[in-house]
Amino acid sequence: MNFCQQHRIDYFWPAKEAVLIVRHQADFAQVGTQVIAIASPETLTLLNHKGEFYRTVPFSVAAVMACIAVTDSNGFDQAVAELSQYHAALCVKPAVSVFGLGFRILDTQRDSITHLLDGVEYEIPLAELRAGMVHTPTFPELLVMEHLPGEEWSVDCAGRNGQLLCAIQRKKHPQAGYGQEIDNNAAIQGMVERLTVYYGLNGLFNIQFKANAAGEPRLLEINPRPSGGFGMACMAGVNLAEVFLQNLQGETLNIAPLRYGLRVSEVSTPVVLQPLS
Repeated sequence: MNFCQQHRIDYFWPAKEAVLIVRHQADFAQVGTQVIAIASPETLTLLNHKGEFYRTVPFSVAAVMACIAVTDSNGFDQAVAELSQYHAALCVKPAVSVFGLGFRILDTQRDSITHLLDGVEYEIPLAELRAGMVHTPTFPELLVMEHLPGEEWSVDCAGRNGQLLCAIQRKKHPQAGYGQEIDNNAAIQGMVERLTVYYGLNGLFNIQFKANAAGEPRLLEINPRPSGGFGMACMAGVNLAEVFLQNLQGETLNIAPLRYGLRVSEVSTPVVLQPLS
């Protein structure tokens, strides 16, 4: 707070430690700084715990994948047996994680040496994972889920206290290097609007979706921050940060039509940091 007061910061947009900072937004207000809270502290805590989040999302708001949370080997066996009756492939990930860390598809055919030699990523042999639980019979909450093999969307959003101002869908190409497409999927748009209202989302945030085997989009997560691909979204013709700030300051919004079908990407360019003397 002292830094904000000393440098006359009007708006503070926290990312890390957002829950702690949002709890003290009244203290920041006393020094003239408005904290841009993506959601309430309780909602932010919920969004960070995928297991509780999936359990509590109403189906009328958004569709999520089939998921069972487990904390021991017996629960894991039961979850795999139950979900395998309805889904061709399963996957796992920790209930609390970022950047997809810990996500693995359960492989029932190959062993780890084959994975190593063939360069298989994001998969783990089911038998070997289960064998490892002999020495770790209980563990922090792990999610056993249906594997979603279809298309993936990253939706960058600007909202104001539960009102969606603008959302830009980026559909990812399954092969690296082919960029992303600015999409207009009606089912995803509807879920984004309802999620924004239901959780009272505010500021800039990102919502991820992936399609199941039938091609139906399922909610993966809500990121209470701008995404790494935020710049690609803005190439669709709307600066989401500007939209939010204009609304925050009471200005009339004039949002341009999005450029649907546009293929976008990011380019890494070598540069000289220090020329020879």
